[in-house]
Amino acid sequence: MSKKTNRDKVVKIGVVDTMFARYNMGAAALDELANCPGYGTSFKVVTKTVPGFKDLAVAAKILIERDHCAIVVALGMPGKAPIDKQCAHEAALGIMQAQLITSTPILEVFVHEDESDDPNVLATVFENRSRSHARNAYWMIFEPEQLRERAGQGIRQGFADAGPLTS
Repeated sequence: MSKKTNRDKVVKIGVVDTMFARYNMGAAALDELANCPGYGTSFKVVTKTVPGFKDLAVAAKILIERDHCAIVVALGMPGKAPIDKQCAHEAALGIMQAQLITSTPILEVFVHEDESDDPNVLATVFENRSRSHARNAYWMIFEPEQLRERAGQGIRQGFADAGPLTS
């Protein structure tokens, strides 16, 4: 029997989402990853759902430390109230700390409820941002040149791209 090398190892990508979000961000991210080359053979997805965005950091850390995920996409929705903005900031700091502790990327994917008053626009932002960051996670692991090619182009996740600035 041949010995498996690290090159043959199946990489794990973590996706953690929340019940509080008004859109199924996890389903969008999972669908995007399922359409990436190598799904099921080169990589698999490990998921976890938590109550709210303040629970994302520890869930992502668990996916990294216990499930050995190489990267995690952390999806959540802060509400409109000022306290929600403050809690989102604190949750973001927790996610940053989890990245530093584990030396593993955790892509924070927040859609703030007040990004649009139009429910259809907001749903589109949820869908696009969740999918875009899932694809970014895939690229970071398997095709980092995809990110390099897009550097400085004003690429956005959620709304339309801003485009590059020229002098």
